[in-house]
Formats: sequence, C-alpha cells, structure tokens
Amino acid sequence: MIGIVASRRAAQAVRECRDLVQGAVGSYGTVDPRALRDLGIVRYDALHEMSGHLSFSLALLNAMGDGVVLSSINGRTETRTYAKPVVTGQGTPELSPEEAQAVQSARLGTGVSSVIPAQAGRSSRASRRTPATA
Repeated sequence: MIGIVASRRAAQAVRECRDLVQGAVGSYGTVDPRALRDLGIVRYDALHEMSGHLSFSLALLNAMGDGVVLSSINGRTETRTYAKPVVTGQGTPELSPEEAQAVQSARLGTGVSSVIPAQAGRSSRASRRTPATA
C-alpha cells in the first residue's frame, strides 16, 4: 500500500515538473513580472580611510520596480552590509544617494554606473567620501 502511494506521489511530482518546464503552468511564453530582471550597481569610497571604490550599492529589481538594494560600506577594519526593500522604485527607509543611483540605473537598464567622486556640501556618509584618484 505504501509503495502505491509513493509511486502516485512521484508520478504527480514528475507531471508538475514537466508542466513547469513546458510552460503549462502560469502564462506560457511570457516573463513573470515579479522575477528579478534589472540590476544596477554603484561603486564608491564611503570613508576617508579607504580608497579604491570598495564600497558599493547593488539594486535588484523586477519589472514593477520592486526588489532590494544591498549596500556594503567597507572600512579599514570592518565592513557593514545593509539591505533595504524597494517598492515601485522607492526605498523604505529612505535610500542614500548611492542607493538611489543604483535603483535609477537598474530601472533605466544601464546596469553598472560609474564610480561616484566626492561632492562638496553633501551630508551623511556621502560627505566622507574621497575623490577618485587616477
């Protein structure tokens, strides 16, 4: 009896996998709008003590602009990593300028943004960045 039940479950699992592979489940021939498809990354110097643009913000979004931004702030003695949710292209909590640029880059389809040099008069960690060196 147990062998028959196991055989039926295995056959059902095989049918479900076949249907998924052949596109019978969901919308055949279309891309799921919830799937992550847009990527944007911005590299920058977040701290005075480090150079080489080792800090980064990475945006992973779906077709609706929903997803996540991962940021890594690299210092000489430690690295901190943050994740922020993004809904329709807006972060909650508010995104840093680098994170917002990564989201914009992902939504525009430009992918990898150029390195961000330091800008005078910016607040928060953006004001602690060092300019890019050649």
